[in-house]
Amino acid sequence: MTRPDAGLTLVGGGRMGSALAGGWIQSGYEGQIAVHDPKPSDQLKAWEANGKIRLNPAPSPAATLVVAVKPQVFGTISDELKAFVGPDTLVLSIMAGITLDGLATGLGTPRVARAMPNTPGLIGKGMTLLCLPQTASADDANALHKLLSPLGDVEGPITEDKISAATAISGCGPAYGFLLAEVMAAAGVAHGLDADMALRLARKTVEGAGALMMSSDEPPSTLRENVTSPGGVTKAALDVLMRDGAMPSLMEEAVAAAVRRDRELSGE
Repeated sequence: MTRPDAGLTLVGGGRMGSALAGGWIQSGYEGQIAVHDPKPSDQLKAWEANGKIRLNPAPSPAATLVVAVKPQVFGTISDELKAFVGPDTLVLSIMAGITLDGLATGLGTPRVARAMPNTPGLIGKGMTLLCLPQTASADDANALHKLLSPLGDVEGPITEDKISAATAISGCGPAYGFLLAEVMAAAGVAHGLDADMALRLARKTVEGAGALMMSSDEPPSTLRENVTSPGGVTKAALDVLMRDGAMPSLMEEAVAAAVRRDRELSGE
C-alpha cells in the first residue's frame, strides 16, 4: 500500500518539472517532495541542500507521481516508473502525445491524468490543460487543480479528443509569441533601427499588448480595430498581415501541423 506520508514524487527535473517543484516549495507544500533526475540541475541540488526536496531517493510508491520526461523515452522507462506506483497512487503526466490509455497500460494503473503546461508557468503566468479519464473522482480533479495552480491558470478537465488542438494553442503558443517579437525586431533592424533598440521595442510591445488584452473585457478583434485608424500606418501593415495566405492562414496551417504531430506522437 502507498504510505499516507509518501507525498509527491516528480520524475524529470527539467524546466517544467523544476517549475512545478519550485511552485510547490513556494506555496508551502507540507508533504515530502522527492525528485528523480539522472542529471540534477544546480537548482535541484540547492533545494536538496536546503531540505526542500529529496533528490533521487530509493524508489517507492508515491501518493502522487508526476511524470515530466520527454514522451519519446516513456516506453523505455515505463517499467522503472512502476516502482513509484502503488494501488493508491495518482499519476499525472505532462508528456505530450502519451494518451490516458497509454499511461494506464504502461504503468499498470487506471488512476492516471494528463496535463499540458506551457513555459510561462516558469514565472507563474502559465496556462495548463488538464485531462482526466471519465472514471476520475472529483477529489482527484480538485487535487490536481491545486497541484498545478502554482504554474498559473488551469483549464479543464477537458476531454482527450480536444487536447491536441488545445496543446497547439496554449502549449505551443508561447513560441508563436516569441517568434512574433523576433521577426518584429528583425524587421525594425531591416529598416534602420539599432538591433538592441528594435528588440526592446518588440519585447515590450508584445508584453504590453498581452497585458492590455488580459485586462480588457473586449475581444482581441475589437482591441485590434481600436488601434487601427482607417487609412493609417497600422492599417497599412495589417493589410499585409491579413491578406490571403498571410498570418491568419499561416496560423491555421501551423496549428494543424502541431495537432498532426501530437497525434503522431500518440501513435508512436
